[in-house]
Amino acid sequence: MHPRRPDGFDGLGYRGGARDEQGFGGAFPARSFSTGADLGHWVTTPPDIPGSRNLHWGEKSPPYGVPNTSTPYEGPTEEPFSTGGGGVQGQSSEQLNRFAGFGIGLASLFTENVLAHPCIVLRRQCQVNYHAQHYHLTPFTVINIMYSFNKTQGPRALWKGMGSTFIVQGVTLGAEGIISEFTPLPREVLHKWSPKQIGEHLLLKSLTYVVAMPFYSASLIETVQSEIIRDNTGILECVKEGIGRVIGMGVPHSKRLLPLLSLIFPTVLHGVLHYIISSVIQKFVLLILKRKTYNSHLAESTSPVQSMLDAYFPELIANFAASLCSDVILYPLETVLHRLHIQGTRTIIDNTDLGYEVLPINTQYEGMRDCINTIRQEEGVFGFYKGFGAVIIQYTLHAAVLQITKIIYATLLQNNI
Repeated sequence: MHPRRPDGFDGLGYRGGARDEQGFGGAFPARSFSTGADLGHWVTTPPDIPGSRNLHWGEKSPPYGVPNTSTPYEGPTEEPFSTGGGGVQGQSSEQLNRFAGFGIGLASLFTENVLAHPCIVLRRQCQVNYHAQHYHLTPFTVINIMYSFNKTQGPRALWKGMGSTFIVQGVTLGAEGIISEFTPLPREVLHKWSPKQIGEHLLLKSLTYVVAMPFYSASLIETVQSEIIRDNTGILECVKEGIGRVIGMGVPHSKRLLPLLSLIFPTVLHGVLHYIISSVIQKFVLLILKRKTYNSHLAESTSPVQSMLDAYFPELIANFAASLCSDVILYPLETVLHRLHIQGTRTIIDNTDLGYEVLPINTQYEGMRDCINTIRQEEGVFGFYKGFGAVIIQYTLHAAVLQITKIIYATLLQNNI
């Protein structure tokens, strides 16, 4: 389980927060909270939108209200983009620069959470459909079944449960912030990290996934439940069902429903592994891109437009690569996790073989190990990859949006020079 957008570059040492600015050695200096300015340290700033800040290698995002005094990467000292003129033209370029950084990041988030949602819906339906004879491993069959669902049930069949996915992300971010404020568990890892800090940080992530787990389960049901028998539920139905799952009330479930305690291990395992893989790949890809940009600056072969593109797109590309790799690597585990969460909830899903009709979920897995063995014996190895074609479509769409955004931004910069 994980939120659709990875946690940026907070993990494994890319960007330090307020604690990083305090220093690395010894205890943190004591401070009094008698003034209004000091109280600002208790406010947790929201996560950055990827691409919204121009960070060079070695720089960190400064805490709110503190000027950035960090030393940029050792490269050319001149500005990467200069209009050659002052006054109104320079101000216009600076405004375009700020607006573009925000717009590029916003386009990436919109693609991940909105445009890609139909792929997420079909991917999950294929994963939990143990009846399916067609595994939809390629994007061609996925497009065909999407068209069938849209024709028989309307556009809502591909956009169901989108509101609940945002609720799960909100619960995850809120739980992480609250737990980090009231416990010594660090929300970010310092550059000079230690194994203890890594362990405490991953413990914080684990507790966060446990808190969000019942809401994730409710969101999963909303995204795979067929529109044919689906009632018009409100946007807060996910919260209601999640709380009901914890206290044992709400919609009646069958005896095959697995208790939440038995779902903790696979849920935390998937979430932590996804976070670790994403963080490592993000840092690795960003390191390669920053070195490439630095070498091009040394060779003085970079145009002003390319310099501005290099300021924003490395972070987005690293985020894209990290999300893609972690989803592909952990896809079999995600299939097992979704089947365990959906079992016993009396959920009716669409027939992904025909594009019409509905099917019940009547699995009887006893746990994670039994689920893995049953899928391998009855559906084969490719049974773990049902619906994988939707992942190909999802990230192809995301890459296309990034490329189109890059072209538009380069055109705006070229016209503004």
